[in-house]
Amino acid sequence: MQDDSLLRFDLPAVRRKKLSLAFDGGRLSSDGGVLVLRQVERRLGLAERLAGCLRERRDRLRIEHPLAEMLRLRMLLIAAGYEDADDCDALRHDPMFKLAVGRLPESDPPLCSQPTMSRRENAPSRIEIARMMAAMIDLFCASYAQPPASIVLDIDDTLDRVHGHQQLSLFNAHYDERCFQPIHIYEATSGKPVAAILRPGKTPGGTEVRTVVRHVVRRIRRHWPEVAILLRGDSHYARPEAMDWCEANRVDYVLGLAGNAVLHARGRDVADDLCVRRAEAGGEDKHRTWSEFRYAAMSWATERRVVARLEASTLGLDLRYVVTTLTEPAQHLYETTYCARGQAENLIKLHKTQLASDRTSCQSPRANQFRLVLHTAAYWLLHGLRAAIPAASALAKAEFATLRLRLVKLAARVVETASRIRVRLPSACPDKALFRHIATYLAALPP
Repeated sequence: MQDDSLLRFDLPAVRRKKLSLAFDGGRLSSDGGVLVLRQVERRLGLAERLAGCLRERRDRLRIEHPLAEMLRLRMLLIAAGYEDADDCDALRHDPMFKLAVGRLPESDPPLCSQPTMSRRENAPSRIEIARMMAAMIDLFCASYAQPPASIVLDIDDTLDRVHGHQQLSLFNAHYDERCFQPIHIYEATSGKPVAAILRPGKTPGGTEVRTVVRHVVRRIRRHWPEVAILLRGDSHYARPEAMDWCEANRVDYVLGLAGNAVLHARGRDVADDLCVRRAEAGGEDKHRTWSEFRYAAMSWATERRVVARLEASTLGLDLRYVVTTLTEPAQHLYETTYCARGQAENLIKLHKTQLASDRTSCQSPRANQFRLVLHTAAYWLLHGLRAAIPAASALAKAEFATLRLRLVKLAARVVETASRIRVRLPSACPDKALFRHIATYLAALPP
């Protein structure tokens, strides 16, 4: 059957000249920038690292698409905006993606198809998935030239809607729909991903939080035994099991704490004084103050330091609490140390919205966790691309969607000869100087 998408079609004339279009340009690509992402992947060794976690169950004499090549293709596709495995069918002949995974654009056979990729997503065992997740933490540690003196780990969960009855999906009354609620962990100073863990659509309990923190911290300290770690999170993570473990293992924390009648009573005198001072000042502007005290809930084994932020405004009195092992002043701890945790939501947005990591539509939780790992790998590619941009550039702090639009979505014509491959990029590209700088800089770095 003839493919109608290849037929010519017309648009309104321009200056009395007929305008015709057809998808018959041959070896053209709309993703010329994937060669720069290839350099980032080459330096990180992402595909080889993850492929080493998987067991090859295919007949080695009949393998056409090696594991590392398939993983490399999938993470490059996600980074370029093709989050569905279905896109493999259309892009398996794309000359830029063939070059990016190490194949010749014309003379080598096409890349793997959607069925092959989907079988790979559903093939890993539970142990292999655990190895891949551990490998991503190893990659995080390997990304530092020298062990840091301290790191800040932001932990949070996010809504991942499901459209069916996939395993682990639950109805969440807060969101009023069925969902997963994966946990994301990032290093706050650098924005580097540490872990993304698929889990049921409910608030994590104390034992679960402790287990996640224990596995992540122990894996990090295999590389950096002396590193100081600060854990930040909202009130979901202020669980006594997790706080007890952190205190016993040299992990500081500053965590949100849900208010209750006992906490409100401890801050009542300060709150009354704040409201009086606001009324004496005219009652228009909002007033803030801070308080701290020792507090122990009934489920806690010991008293802990609690910092309260009190705010009086036209909307009434608002009280927020954090529990911490840190000793810095209350105002600095809340406004500077704790509130900076909000940046984690922006990092989750990059992962979830701009890389579509909520495309967890497989029935098996292992396949969905496999996808989360690959989306985290794509995050590393774009994070590495941004890190290679000079600080003076306007794109040095750009979001991933902007980087993709400006540096990845470039038209390219590929010409393969007997001894050379020539890639022709648009002469009118507005970021050609920056693209050239990034490409030559990454190419000069050792793998």
